[in-house]
Amino acid sequence: MIIKYGQGKTEFGPGIDIFLTGAEVAIAINAYLASHNVHISGARTIRVNGELCEKGKVYIDPSGSVIAKGKILVGRGRKWRLNNA
Repeated sequence: MIIKYGQGKTEFGPGIDIFLTGAEVAIAINAYLASHNVHISGARTIRVNGELCEKGKVYIDPSGSVIAKGKILVGRGRKWRLNNA
């Protein structure tokens, strides 16, 4: 997983991008199912839109923020602090 400021050029800031491998997307889907009391035992194939997922991306809007490994990223960019948002 890679988390970094986005390439957005909006007046409000760049946003934040989270890049996931296909395996990480599959783990996230499996965790979602488990949180909804759906438990799978044995081999499985997880497809996204009918295809095996090779990678995924989550974009966080400039109005949002991310906390990862104790570091805060604010969607408005590096110059902003969370209390300024």
